[in-house]
Amino acid sequence: MGDKTQTHPGAAGRAVAADHPASLRNVVLVGHSGSGKTTLVEALALTAGAVNRAGRVEDGGTVSDYDEIEHRQQRSVQLSLVPLEWDGIKVNVLDTPGYADFVGELRAGLRAADAALFVVSASDGVDGSTRMVWEECAAVGMPRAIVVTHLEAARADFEEMTRVCAETFGGDDPDAVLPLYLPLHGPQGPDGHAPVTGLVGLLSQKLFDYSSGERKESEPGPEQLPDMTQARNRLIEGIISESEDETLMDRYLGGEQVEVKTLIEDLERAVARGSFFPVLAAAPAAVGARQGIGTVELLELITRGFPTPFEHPTPGVTTIDGTPREIKPCDVDGPLVAEVVKTSSDPYVGRISLVRVFSGVLRPDQTVHVSGHGMTDRGHEDHDLDERIGALSMPFGKQQRPVPQAVAGDLVCVAKLTRAETGDTLSAKDDPLVMEPWRMPDPLLPLAIQAHSKADEDKLSQGLARLVAEDPTMRLEQNQDTHQVVLWCLGEAHADVALERLRTRYGVQVDVVPHRVSLRETFAHRSAGRGRHVKQSGGHGQYAICEIEVEPLPGGSGIEFVDKVVGGAVPRQFIPSVEKGVRAQAARGVAAGHPLIDVRVTLLDGKAHSVDSSDAAFQTAGALALREAAAEARIHLLEPVAEVSVLVGDDYVGAVMSDLSGRRGRVLGTEQTAGGRTVIRAEVPEIEIGRYAVDLRSLSHGTARFDRRYVRHEPMPAQVAEKVREQARDS
Repeated sequence: MGDKTQTHPGAAGRAVAADHPASLRNVVLVGHSGSGKTTLVEALALTAGAVNRAGRVEDGGTVSDYDEIEHRQQRSVQLSLVPLEWDGIKVNVLDTPGYADFVGELRAGLRAADAALFVVSASDGVDGSTRMVWEECAAVGMPRAIVVTHLEAARADFEEMTRVCAETFGGDDPDAVLPLYLPLHGPQGPDGHAPVTGLVGLLSQKLFDYSSGERKESEPGPEQLPDMTQARNRLIEGIISESEDETLMDRYLGGEQVEVKTLIEDLERAVARGSFFPVLAAAPAAVGARQGIGTVELLELITRGFPTPFEHPTPGVTTIDGTPREIKPCDVDGPLVAEVVKTSSDPYVGRISLVRVFSGVLRPDQTVHVSGHGMTDRGHEDHDLDERIGALSMPFGKQQRPVPQAVAGDLVCVAKLTRAETGDTLSAKDDPLVMEPWRMPDPLLPLAIQAHSKADEDKLSQGLARLVAEDPTMRLEQNQDTHQVVLWCLGEAHADVALERLRTRYGVQVDVVPHRVSLRETFAHRSAGRGRHVKQSGGHGQYAICEIEVEPLPGGSGIEFVDKVVGGAVPRQFIPSVEKGVRAQAARGVAAGHPLIDVRVTLLDGKAHSVDSSDAAFQTAGALALREAAAEARIHLLEPVAEVSVLVGDDYVGAVMSDLSGRRGRVLGTEQTAGGRTVIRAEVPEIEIGRYAVDLRSLSHGTARFDRRYVRHEPMPAQVAEKVREQARDS
């Protein structure tokens, strides 16, 4: 790393293929929106020869055959694959969205990759969501590196940013986060800004000058030596401390010179096992640098320092009946085990599935078994079927270029998987297997929708089914209480994209309506009612009279019906009819149209007619009796209450607790966790947290997350209940 002068880029426009896992690297780019991930990917593609010219030029936004403007906008909210080739190694670069709303795409990228490259803007710093993703990667031991971008910005400070990265990502060992290169600055301009023109290699002790538009190597001058020597010594000590040779540090401290080759080998091993996290510098958009400052160095790190798929343990695999099955990591000769990490729809090609092959070889026109985990609560099928796949291809911008096969460790696009969804497992039809699912965030922002017209209504269910098939972070709910269709999303941007996809991809126009929570009603005190249903209008009449008493019960009791009729005042065969009528009326509500719960209804007396009494008549009488009892009683509106757990940085604990109190929440307790964070547990009415996913993100600057679970229904305050009743009357 750092001493390589020859490059061997792949041919532009050619589908990049790999015939063995050893020649593969899968890397996911992580960073907040605006950190420069997509620009960096385009610069890497240009340097590797995957494209012939830059994705953007200065004359007003002209774009290359690699990436149109529309495609760039689409990539900003979804996972995309860009395959490159460098020195005979195929590099699958997974570009993830920087918006917090699309963390599902990020999680899919982490699942498919073997290493992560964290992209940090020198002018913007590290945000809270990037810090949380780093911790996720650390929990599973994923190798990581950091690249500092936007070095061309006037206020960029690489030295300060490396210090911040060491503090943020280094934890107890900041010397595990150290730069491999330092920026090389040109002469200062009239504004006092010295632009970045190249890099100083600390291990190779070479200058790599990009000022001419091409990378040129030279020796450092006296002005670079002091800073370079100090940073180099610290880097060497950091690498040696991670060396598997325990004698190396003693020899180094004793004055022995360590060969650069040994340092590079130790560095590569430490990076691959996830114990050392190098920092690189990049200015892919720097003026005059057609090749992109730092792109060669970055490709060298990826191909030589990042692990092969052999070093990525296969996620847990079982047979369909749940029996564990041991699968060797990246075994080309093993059984087929692949996973759909992303599903998308193309208006011309149809459904395209991005698949990571973990074992075996995937070939075109092969019949595979599709196994799924269901997630029926989110509107996904529990698949267990065979499908014939179509062509295999690699993306080239918006095009797809065919490939003959995909070996274990590779990523590939698969056409014509009409039933498989994101998260499903593909295996041999005679040896069906299923992989353990990866963790998906729970969508907590409700979006209630209805068809805009009759024509839209006919297409709505199919459009929604396709939408949730593409995005497992979205949950589809058909609420039986409120009769609303609800899309649960991760945030406002997620919801906006869902609506746009419904409109543009599936031709469905919908209207967003206020989301309603499932309220309930109950009696505040004991009450009595008489139901009289008597009609004599010629012919067979209707006659039923019943008297009931209603009393409240503790929460969670439901509807209890008690028969205390004596003397046969209500014939035995009509007592179930009274109960049926009472329960039907309770389901419809007695005050504001919400189901009645937690009451005991006692049938005390009644009258019947030997000819005109019937099942239907006593059902009607039972309903009338309950309504009369309600008219004479005070009815409580009950609202659902959720237990909310908020994980938030200590700096925001006070603001979050104050906000919860303002939502009529009751804080149950707090608990300190690692990393300077606190878990706050509170009970909050669900009507108050409809937009909490958005509000909490704003309150904590994107650093907090929460989950919720239903606890119970409890009486709503009188003033809030009256407002709800007024809204019900107005609607």
